[in-house]
Amino acid sequence: MRYIEHEQVVKRMNSRLVLNVIFKGIFLAATTLAILALLILAYRIITQGAGHLSLDFLSNFSSRFPEKAGIKAALIGSLWLMAVVAPTSIILGVGSAIYLEEYAKKNKITAFIRINIANLAGVPSIVFGLLGLTIFVRALSLGNSILAAGFTMSLLILPVIIVASQEAIRAVPNELREASLGMGATKWQTIVKIILPAAIPGILTGSILALSRAIGETAPLIVIGVPVIIQFLPAGVFDTFTALPIQIFDWASRPQQQFQTVAAAGIIILMIFLLLMNSIAVLIRNKFQKRY
Repeated sequence: MRYIEHEQVVKRMNSRLVLNVIFKGIFLAATTLAILALLILAYRIITQGAGHLSLDFLSNFSSRFPEKAGIKAALIGSLWLMAVVAPTSIILGVGSAIYLEEYAKKNKITAFIRINIANLAGVPSIVFGLLGLTIFVRALSLGNSILAAGFTMSLLILPVIIVASQEAIRAVPNELREASLGMGATKWQTIVKIILPAAIPGILTGSILALSRAIGETAPLIVIGVPVIIQFLPAGVFDTFTALPIQIFDWASRPQQQFQTVAAAGIIILMIFLLLMNSIAVLIRNKFQKRY
């Protein structure tokens, strides 16, 4: 009897080991294909656009002549856009997550709100563009300004930041909350001194992903009427601007083969801009991870 049971256990273990090897191979193949596709794409973009990178490309405005085309206005415009999107979306997103997790009562209404916020994270970006066109461009008469575009992009990434912040706050052990309250701290002091510092790594991870999406989106900017080419730099948030994705889209859609090289150079600049922005956020996240 024991021999039969032993044989059954051995067969089950063998079948599990086989399944483990099979799924490990599947996951490894999927990862390899994804990395390979990314490397091929990066290689093609770098080899095609690296030759066009120069100081003139960074300091010139866009032109109908590819050899004179530059990315100055789009680069500065993207910096202005992120200067609006980052504080707006992070402050509103983290604030909403704090209220939903720490202050709001756990009932059907808050559960309904949480579900709909999660659903909004999957809504196509062009829908947020239409919302921004209706509210910010027309109702508030902001036009195709940096402020209107920044608020529109903030709406786009706000659900992602809220959901990520909720999960990070929820992951903080209740023992830390109880210890802080037991020491005489108020609710707000507990949130600021205990919960937020412990949750910052998770909050920043979600914010990095959300801001990365915002910087590469084109559809909402097209819907609210952001121009493709401008020959001046914005002086404030109420000025018209253009952005890197819009400029790259325009170059890539032109029939001249030389503009494809210019578009590839623009993509390289966008990738560098994205990596620099993400690196700063990762350094801040790692600092708080080590501390807490």
